[in-house]
Amino acid sequence: MCYPLKYLSLFIIGLSGFAQNSIDDAIQKYNSGSVSYIEVETLKTKLDAGENIILLDTRTKAEYEVSHLKNAIWVGYDNFEKKNVKHLDKNTKIIVYCSIGVRSEQIGERLKAMDFNNIRNLHGGIFEWVNRGYPIYKNNQQTQNVHPFDEFWSKFLERGNKVLE
Repeated sequence: MCYPLKYLSLFIIGLSGFAQNSIDDAIQKYNSGSVSYIEVETLKTKLDAGENIILLDTRTKAEYEVSHLKNAIWVGYDNFEKKNVKHLDKNTKIIVYCSIGVRSEQIGERLKAMDFNNIRNLHGGIFEWVNRGYPIYKNNQQTQNVHPFDEFWSKFLERGNKVLE
């Protein structure tokens, strides 16, 4: 191998160590853990048992309209407004989610600042939910379509139909 190419190859291999290869890697890189997590299996069990839980979808409206967790309320991220959640009981269990849990952590922080007491961030977000084979919905009907936000984040979605609308 040519001397300069050898170092270029080592540089590229070294950079790959900084890439996020899993949802957990990305969460560790981008989140502070300021909002406690709930695992998808735990949430599924609680929802199946009929627990009173409010699901808040913090993704873009376009992502939400492709699919979301059943009965989730869209609150958005860039356009999140306090007035859209002020009617919610501050003691009810609230689960925030997004694609993997990064944007939802930030909305969870805002909810905590508004004195909501029982906020959890869905670890792995809707991607992990879908990756586990759990149902998602559009207009109250099950779908396999998921909006992956963009090409970079789509690598974490292992199941479902990736739909960029």
